[in-house]
Amino acid sequence: MAAEIHMPDPVCLIENLDEELQVNPEAVKILSTITQPLVVVAIVGLYRTGKSYLMNRLAGRTKGFSVGGTVQSHTKGIWMWCMPHPENPNHTLVLLDTEGLGDVEKVDHNKDTQIFALAILLCSTFVYNTKNKVDQEAIDLLHKVTELTDLLQTRTSPSLDKAEGAADFVSFFPDLVWTLRDFYLDLEVDGRLITVDEYLENSLKIKEGCDERIQKFNLPRQCIQRFFPVRKCFIFDLPAPGKKLTRLETLPENELNPEFVQQVEKFCSYVWSSAVKTLPGGIKVDGPCLENLVLTYVNAINSGDLPCMENAVLVMAEKQNSAAVQKAIAHYDQQMGQRVQLPTETLQELLDLHRASEKEATEIFMKNAFKDVDQSFQKELETLLDARRIDICNRNLEASLDHCSALLQDIFRPLEEAVKQGIYSKPGGHNLFIQKTEELKAMYYQTPKKGVQAEEALQKYLNSKESISDAILQTDQALTAKEKEMEEARVKAEAAKAEARRLEEIQRRNQQMMEDKERLHQEQLRQIEINEANRRAAQAERLRALEREHQKQAEELKRKLEDDRRKLENELLNLQRTAHSNNDPCILL
Repeated sequence: MAAEIHMPDPVCLIENLDEELQVNPEAVKILSTITQPLVVVAIVGLYRTGKSYLMNRLAGRTKGFSVGGTVQSHTKGIWMWCMPHPENPNHTLVLLDTEGLGDVEKVDHNKDTQIFALAILLCSTFVYNTKNKVDQEAIDLLHKVTELTDLLQTRTSPSLDKAEGAADFVSFFPDLVWTLRDFYLDLEVDGRLITVDEYLENSLKIKEGCDERIQKFNLPRQCIQRFFPVRKCFIFDLPAPGKKLTRLETLPENELNPEFVQQVEKFCSYVWSSAVKTLPGGIKVDGPCLENLVLTYVNAINSGDLPCMENAVLVMAEKQNSAAVQKAIAHYDQQMGQRVQLPTETLQELLDLHRASEKEATEIFMKNAFKDVDQSFQKELETLLDARRIDICNRNLEASLDHCSALLQDIFRPLEEAVKQGIYSKPGGHNLFIQKTEELKAMYYQTPKKGVQAEEALQKYLNSKESISDAILQTDQALTAKEKEMEEARVKAEAAKAEARRLEEIQRRNQQMMEDKERLHQEQLRQIEINEANRRAAQAERLRALEREHQKQAEELKRKLEDDRRKLENELLNLQRTAHSNNDPCILL
């Protein structure tokens, strides 16, 4: 989101000093920071006609642009006031208050035409402020637009016809808002009430006829109608009576004419709905774009050239596209600086990062580019990006080679020290040297982030050490012949000793096997005896258990018989008692 503009007061945008127009650096610096689309409203008219008061009201303020209370002109050059648009979010409203036309104190009235031209060139809504009514003098003053047809040249492509070129030219012109101050006439024509807009159109109506007088009458009206196809008119009553007008900007609203207040509100509401400043091709103007237009037009006027819209757009396009290229390159450099750590493991990794950053840079350029018709700036960007790709690839190679060379020195330093100490100057030393070299090479391969020159750096290092390997091999071969004979004898002796040890070992194992078999036999016999004793003991224990069980069963049977006998005796006794008590002779017997 763009930063909000805070301008507590207007600043001079274009100064009229010593009869020369000068751009205020402070003002264009403010414009350079505005990235939002601009709605630019400029006001032009005779001096001392209340232009600044209307602009202050558009700003939502009573003070800001200088409102004088004397016959002397206050505004010199063009003053600018930027602020957040009151109705359109993310848009900026730019108000341009111009030096009054027809100031009697001016030496060079050509500056009126130049300021008039600049106001039209820079704005999207053009407010033409006059007094009392639409009269011939006001129309003739606005007819200066016809003089601007030379100043406001539009160069079109040779493939376009005049009608298309004129249409493109007219589309660049702002909307016209004609304000009539201290209006006193009745809005009536032929006894019929008309609107303010109808009054304006009636005043600009073309008369029929071909004589020179009628043509002279029609010419300014034809120009106005042609160059300002969108027209609107507002009338204003006298703001306040008498001397109060001299302190209009400090006058409370309740002391203003109520109708005037309503008229101002309608005027502001309409102007706030104005369109964004747009260049041919439908390109919306932002702060840097308007800055370029201001500088281009003023430089052209001061140099005596005619300000040409196409030239201004081309100059602006060149500046903006150059800035877009630099912005894209800066983004590429920033992203590559953040994403790339040289050396990269592979070339493809680096190219992928380049392509991602290149794509983002191109998108930034396309977003900020302006009328790059022949794509010359895009091609320039592609050339710069390609040069950066080549450069970073070369730097990647150098970084990889430097890193790998340092890594090889660290890894192979112990081997080089061992060579100096003569550790490998012995028979078989060359094989040990080769073996150690392979181990160190494996260690080198396992080390990450060596980059694309890893293999080349290794081969370069190994090639530089070939003389050392050859020297170790020669020493090895010289010592090996003699050592070989000694080694063969030693091997034979060792083989005989080994055979004797083998036979002795066989004899010892056989003796051990016999001893082990005898020991196993004795253990088996002891186990048999133990098992037999255990069997007999178990059998005796089972017999004793059976005897105890039989005795227990006999005693249990004896107890049971005794219990049964006692039960029978008790039953018999009970029967006898029952018979005796009942005198039953059968039972008694």
